[in-house]
Amino acid sequence: MRRKVFSGTQNAKILTGFLKRLVHGREKRVFLILDNLRVHHSKEVKKWLKENEDKIQVFYLPNYSPELNPDELLNADPKQRVTKAAPARNKTALTRTAISALRSIQKQPDRVEHYSGQKDVSYAA
Repeated sequence: MRRKVFSGTQNAKILTGFLKRLVHGREKRVFLILDNLRVHHSKEVKKWLKENEDKIQVFYLPNYSPELNPDELLNADPKQRVTKAAPARNKTALTRTAISALRSIQKQPDRVEHYSGQKDVSYAA
């Protein structure tokens, strides 16, 4: 599981930065599944993907198909953990709590694999 915590709205610069980190140092090609968020189809992102097609291949989910997207469960997990934690008094505390929840989940590969336990989704390591 890879993650990037950022403030504000995701944009092409943030996404391409994440993609660069995702493929950095990898010997094998990365296969990435994305939903249809507008930024995932931006010119800048598509250009970067084309220039790096030997390192990464992207597959897009069909429109309006959350049942095929294990990220929906992944996103729900840290949200639940953060809301159960002591209330954050400021942005820094909230960020710290969110990162802690994500790191905890990241260290539990069986939990991450479980997100793909839906009947329409398969896990591939």
